[in-house]
Amino acid sequence: MPKLSVIVPFYNVQQYALDTLRSLRLNARSDFEFVLVDDHSKDGTPAILERAAEELSDVAQVRYIRHEKNGGLATARNTGLDAAQGEYLTFLDGDDWLAPGYYAQLVAAIEDLGCDFLRTDHVQATARARTVHRVPHGRRRHVMNPRDAILPADRSTSVDYAYAWAGIYHRRLLDKRLLHFTDGLRTAEDRPWIWKLHREAESFAVVSLLGVFYRRGVASSLTQIGDVRQLDFIRAFDQVIEETAADPDADRLLPKAVRTYCAIIAHHLSDQSKWEPAVARQLRSMSAAAIQRMPQDALGDVLDTMDFDRSSKLRRLRRRITTAKAAA
Repeated sequence: MPKLSVIVPFYNVQQYALDTLRSLRLNARSDFEFVLVDDHSKDGTPAILERAAEELSDVAQVRYIRHEKNGGLATARNTGLDAAQGEYLTFLDGDDWLAPGYYAQLVAAIEDLGCDFLRTDHVQATARARTVHRVPHGRRRHVMNPRDAILPADRSTSVDYAYAWAGIYHRRLLDKRLLHFTDGLRTAEDRPWIWKLHREAESFAVVSLLGVFYRRGVASSLTQIGDVRQLDFIRAFDQVIEETAADPDADRLLPKAVRTYCAIIAHHLSDQSKWEPAVARQLRSMSAAAIQRMPQDALGDVLDTMDFDRSSKLRRLRRRITTAKAAA
């Protein structure tokens, strides 16, 4: 069994893939496994990966898998999870990169603490600028119940730091089906995933370890494109609400889930200039319907405590549906 499996999906990232693969080489060990998943790229990415798989096999265990059709990031990660053999697992995106020797430090940290999963800080790279982003969790190298890190509802917590690649996960979580993503989600795929992990895993910790460089502002990234795929955030957060509502601690946890959902809707509504006009209309319609589906008591409390600008946007949507129902 490999000590660590690294799952790396790629899709049309020929401009960045070589940097990613070089950083993997600088993290390679004979007991590490790199699972490279090409999600049916249409550029030169597959040729780069075929060469890299052969070259990396000198320094690590390598699996190269190519999808026959594009399925999106969540599906590509699931393919990697199904193939991975490691005692520990982590993720890397095909346009990001690593500091040399980072994975050895990451494995040493989780073995020292003995928990189900670790979360780590990361460096955001926008052009030449570098910014450190910290896990919003104050206690470091302290093992605790991940459920206790979901709250408070009115502050950023570990579930708001949803990056799958900012951490490492013991295989027992995979065996419990806690590491798979919702197939087909094109965006916000990390949100139901991180909530499930915090609700159902038994132990976690946060460590002050920097090693992942997250590339922002990539023109082909879905976060930069205002097309219909971005509306999958609604399906993702509907799943968060539905699964949290079924939790024994639903009364305590739902206000946090509703507040986060509302904040994301308000964010997208305030950034409508990036959307295609038809998609902007669909965003407003789907957001209004999502507000109606939320637990209304929790929603009312959230709207009363949010800042005026965001709550006003959401209240207008809420009234829009209520008025339409009354007219019908």
